[in-house]
Amino acid sequence: MANVSVYNMGGQEVGTMEVSDAVFAADIKENLVHLAVVQHLNAKRQGTQKAKTRGEVSGGGRKPWRQKGTGHARQGSTRAPQWTHGGVVFAPVPRSYKIKMNKKEKQAAIKSVLTSKLQSGDMIVLDALTLESPKTKVMAETLKNLNAEKAYVVIKGNDKNTVLAARNLADAKLSAANTLNVYEILKYKKLVLTKDAVKAIEEVYA
Repeated sequence: MANVSVYNMGGQEVGTMEVSDAVFAADIKENLVHLAVVQHLNAKRQGTQKAKTRGEVSGGGRKPWRQKGTGHARQGSTRAPQWTHGGVVFAPVPRSYKIKMNKKEKQAAIKSVLTSKLQSGDMIVLDALTLESPKTKVMAETLKNLNAEKAYVVIKGNDKNTVLAARNLADAKLSAANTLNVYEILKYKKLVLTKDAVKAIEEVYA
């Protein structure tokens, strides 16, 4: 098991902590990480775009003019795509963009990005993250002390003061340990975990 440094909210190192190799020293599976990111982004798409084909627009019940002798190009219907108010060629229809991943694939992707963050030195472990009041200024100062202004912060539960203090930070995001997200971990430069969050993650993914 690897040892990682533990810091307090002032940015001082206050000890070390052993982390599970099964979670933080796992094989990095780039294909599953990519799939997890694509799945997350696709889930945000509404898939409600719709346009009418030539079979759905109104009009076009008769041939607009006779086949020969008019000097015009031959036409069969005013519903054709080249006509104003005609149908759209290969018109988009409502669809689902969801991609399926099974449980083991999701866990492998999470462990891959956690391992990557630890290996690159972008993972910081806090002894605790407790705020007496929901002050965004205090949360910002804490991240500055850790040199992690752009960070994905993970705590064990949903502490009200911490959640309220973090939600107005433009370059940081707070999450609970049971809602880890591959895309968000990769999006932010630093990953900040409390000791309790590390233990909670290990219980799920080890």
